[in-house]
Amino acid sequence: MTSIRKSENPHNTQYQGVWVYCEQYRGQLRPVSLELLGQGRQLADELNCTLTAVLLGARVAVHSSILISHGADEVLLAEEDYLAELSDLVYCHVLVDLVQQYKPSIFLLGATSFGRSLAPRVAAALGTGLTADCTILAADKEQGLLLQTRPAFGGNLMATIVTPQHRPQMATVRPHVFSPLAAETYREGRVTRAIITQPTAVGIKLLELVNKEGESINIGDTDILIAVGRGIGSAKNIVLAEKLASLLCGAVAVSRPIVDNGWYGYSHQVGQTGKTVAPKLYIACGISGAIQHISGIAAETLVAINSDPEASIFDYSHYAIVGDCVEFLTTFIEMINNKMMQPLSILP
Repeated sequence: MTSIRKSENPHNTQYQGVWVYCEQYRGQLRPVSLELLGQGRQLADELNCTLTAVLLGARVAVHSSILISHGADEVLLAEEDYLAELSDLVYCHVLVDLVQQYKPSIFLLGATSFGRSLAPRVAAALGTGLTADCTILAADKEQGLLLQTRPAFGGNLMATIVTPQHRPQMATVRPHVFSPLAAETYREGRVTRAIITQPTAVGIKLLELVNKEGESINIGDTDILIAVGRGIGSAKNIVLAEKLASLLCGAVAVSRPIVDNGWYGYSHQVGQTGKTVAPKLYIACGISGAIQHISGIAAETLVAINSDPEASIFDYSHYAIVGDCVEFLTTFIEMINNKMMQPLSILP
């Protein structure tokens, strides 16, 4: 690795500690919050500094003990009614205020739909850098730098990025990249209630939140996914994937071309520009195996069905089936419905 010259900006010495923004939605913690705390704990230990969980919302103080039990030394709590609904403009105002007050050296956020909108706003307002969708985070103890590694050039290279001159050092991490620490029920920490001001004007007023059809299912939390790509042939054939997903108590996932064609919703997209998933079973139907899609999969078992015996997806699969995915889905569904076989027991 190329040596990194120590920053000569004396302003940086004022910044200490690791922060993790712990995202919640309507009072429920996002799993990525605990995943990031586990990685944040490791970084804080290596840099010999404190780990702070930043929690914003309304009536969310109940989660403080959970965050401490998963590694936080401190919970910085901003609890106000106007934080009840997620607003990147309002939350940006609050987070920028907190960073300017407390001056963390490292600030980590989850690359959720909300985090991807929030993080760049905060970084821009603070005049610092941001590395998105990191897969590896490490600390340079001597320089006090965060080494932020992420795929580049379509996943063909891994780039390690540093922010030597500006603070905080900011990075986002996709869900399921890291694992949370086991909870230590009796772990001690402190809760600090932050003093914040409500922004007087943000230019946007929230009138109503309406969930699109199908968005009640979060594919990131699903143990069985039936994923379809171009090889499914047409939009009408996706109903086969839906039927199989229903029989196996799973959900449908899709590759980017399916979304680009308007055949399925973006909330079901897996890959570099979609979601990262870690199911127990991932059945890839008619997916070629481009790195942009594979980068979003961390499955325990990957079954691939493709008519092309040279398809890249087979390089990553545990089980490979060369054949037409529409015929496979049709036959599999019929076999289950006719009770010729029982659905595989995936769940314990």
